[in-house]
Amino acid sequence: MRFWKYHGIGNDFVLVENLDGKASKDPEHVRSVCHRRFGVGADGILYLERSKIADFSMRVMNSDGSEAEMCGNGIRCLAKHIYDTGHLNRRDMSIETLAGVKNISVSTSDDKVNMVTVDMGRPWLDRPDIPMLGEGRFMDQEMTVGNVRLRGTAVSMGNPHLIIFDPPCSEDIQRLAPLLGAHELFPRQTNVEFVKLENGVLDIQVYERGAGWTMACGTGACATVVAAALLGKVDYDKEIEARLPGGSLWIKVSNDPSKVTMRGPASLVFEGQM
Repeated sequence: MRFWKYHGIGNDFVLVENLDGKASKDPEHVRSVCHRRFGVGADGILYLERSKIADFSMRVMNSDGSEAEMCGNGIRCLAKHIYDTGHLNRRDMSIETLAGVKNISVSTSDDKVNMVTVDMGRPWLDRPDIPMLGEGRFMDQEMTVGNVRLRGTAVSMGNPHLIIFDPPCSEDIQRLAPLLGAHELFPRQTNVEFVKLENGVLDIQVYERGAGWTMACGTGACATVVAAALLGKVDYDKEIEARLPGGSLWIKVSNDPSKVTMRGPASLVFEGQM
């Protein structure tokens, strides 16, 4: 199997060209490839595939063998691969995902992609769309997990997110993250973001569904800025810096909010055969 190793601010992936549709998505295979001791090592596998409704299609398998609807860092890596390897020779492209078709533009330096801007579409705020049990929106509402009271906001960017502002201490975060991720309110589980706002910058720690603690999460950064805008913590129609352990992304939410735009880097690490 030929593969390429990419990362988006530390969120790392094995990328496989599956244009003939023959690459394995078997969970055991995915887990073995992503294993950081016995495999290549990654947060997930990106599959570049053909599409009937867009330039290309992206499928994402998490390191635990489950499939994700969407991956913000992954789609930037896939866009870089498409352009840098000559699959497309234009800077605008469309990529089909399980969360819909995403329109993308790339910026280059020495004819290699160094920055990718993604129209992430609209956020989903009603519980059935996230999906989350109950009706209406879950906005800054109280919940008790592991004998700790928290206030959370639920947002979907094609995949579910639970955003916790002003989180408890680090020890509690480590303990609570998996409990929140598997909370009974979320029938498909959820990603969890723990957020502090400092000088207009959102500092985010992400516990990712199917991967655990990650260096970055693109959809999580988008969901966090959406939640912050809805709660009046940041401005609409303004690029907000979302700072994650692996680096920063810049997110803008329209004041509808009908559109979320994400801008950030993508990097090739190496390529090889397995």
